Amino acid sequence: MLAIPGKACGECSFCCKVLEIAELAKSAGKLCEHCLNAGSGGCGIYAGRPQVCRDYECLWKGDRDMSPRLRPDRTGTILMEDPDSDEYRAVCDPEKPFAWLTPLVFKHLVAMAKNGRIVVAKAGLKSWRIRGNGQWGPCV
Repeated sequence: MLAIPGKACGECSFCCKVLEIAELAKSAGKLCEHCLNAGSGGCGIYAGRPQVCRDYECLWKGDRDMSPRLRPDRTGTILMEDPDSDEYRAVCDPEKPFAWLTPLVFKHLVAMAKNGRIVVAKAGLKSWRIRGNGQWGPCV
């Protein structure tokens, strides 16, 4: 992915906390033991990190149109395409499961739903479907 000016991870290491990484036996919501989270972010095993980490591309970093204010550590939400379905997801820290309801994030999710996307917010094992009319409810 080509770097976009103003779109660097910087201190953000939200993906290292929120996402499950089976190869490291790391559950969602637990900061990865290899994360160098002392204010600088980064990975202590970057050169030897698992393939799932190598393959992950932060949607915020790669989308020129996505506001800098939507950086995952600022919103408490990772916005992502689900590689196995047509879902557009907002993945939150299980400790703050409704971070996706902050006005900036929610407005973005509703816009995606209005564009015909299936939009789901997730936090741990809980998930909610967001519709283009602004209504939302738990996924069954």
